[in-house]
Amino acid sequence: MVASAPLWQRLVVLAPAIVIGAGLVAGSFILLGKAFAQSVRESGHKRAILAGMVVLLAAVVVLTYLGVKLPRE
Repeated sequence: MVASAPLWQRLVVLAPAIVIGAGLVAGSFILLGKAFAQSVRESGHKRAILAGMVVLLAAVVVLTYLGVKLPRE
């Protein structure tokens, strides 16, 4: 029955689920971010961790720019 309804009615029905789902995802990212920040602060190798993150991000950007795609099985 929901599939045959107009788009705006489907969005009204699904709005609570979308809001709750977005809140759960945001809360998870906040919790994981705080835990990562705490572990970096307690680590004795802060510069090495941050340098590794920068290198990883640069590699992802360069490989994306070059159009490298991962093989699929």
